[in-house]
Amino acid sequence: MFLLFFAVWLILNGKVTMEICIFGLLISAALFCFICKYMDYSIQSEILLFRLVPWLLRYFWVLVQEIVKANVAVLKIIISPELQPEPAIVYFDTDFKTGIAKVFLANSITLTPGTITVSVEENRFCVHCLDKELAEGLEDSVFVELLREMEAKEERWK
Repeated sequence: MFLLFFAVWLILNGKVTMEICIFGLLISAALFCFICKYMDYSIQSEILLFRLVPWLLRYFWVLVQEIVKANVAVLKIIISPELQPEPAIVYFDTDFKTGIAKVFLANSITLTPGTITVSVEENRFCVHCLDKELAEGLEDSVFVELLREMEAKEERWK
């Protein structure tokens, strides 16, 4: 977070001088101390975030691949006149322990063309799919597996 604050400071200033850097470091440190004290944030959270970077990059890469695959599937449905989509609403449960994993999964499903996360209640997801073929295997998707892996890593490091 500290580095993010400092980067935003530099971007908003538009130039880099010694005075701007020193003042930016002080402002960033003050903001970081504020969020640590009043917003239940800690340096351990920061370290955990840095440890998860390889898995987050892997997750992002898989997300991009799945978006491309889904785009091709939706394009086939749109272009071929003989293929008639069969919309479906699918419910499935997950065993995620953290809210961030649920948010990541819901957003990943919505970002993938042809599917939209309608609601998430506790561990139950409701997803609308353009075609019932797109709904197959949502509960055991590659996203779910990666998020479980990240949660396991997070648990070990806490």
